[in-house]
Amino acid sequence: MIISDDREAALTRAVLISLFTWRRAETDDPVDDEELYGWWGDSYPVIANDRIGSRLWLLRRVKLTDATQRDAEFYANEALRWMLDEGHAISLEITSEKHDINRLNLIVILTIPGGTRVEIKSLSSWQVIYAV
Repeated sequence: MIISDDREAALTRAVLISLFTWRRAETDDPVDDEELYGWWGDSYPVIANDRIGSRLWLLRRVKLTDATQRDAEFYANEALRWMLDEGHAISLEITSEKHDINRLNLIVILTIPGGTRVEIKSLSSWQVIYAV
C-alpha cells in the first residue's frame, strides 16, 4: 500500500516535533545545572502525565559512547510511543548509527495501519552532537 505525500509529510512532521521539542527532564536525570527545561504546556496536560518532546537534549554534552547510543534510542522511543498509543502506527522501529566520532544518526521506521512502512530519513538536523 502506498500512502499519500500529505500523509507522509504529516507523519514526518509529527516525528520531528516529538523528537526535537525538549521534554522536561526527570528529577533524576543528569543535568548540567538546575534547569530541567521542557515545554510550558506540559504543566497543564489534558491527559495526566501527557508530555510532548524528547529528552534527547540531555545528550548534547556527553561523549558519544555505546551507552549514549542506547540512551538516544530509548529517548526517541519514549518520545514516539504516543503514535502507537493513539493508533497512528502499529509498530515503531528506532535504530541509530554512529557517523564519525561526534554524530549519531537516528533512523525511525513506522508501520502504519494497513501495513505500510514509512522510513523517516536521517537529515543533517537529526544529529545528537555532544559539546553543543
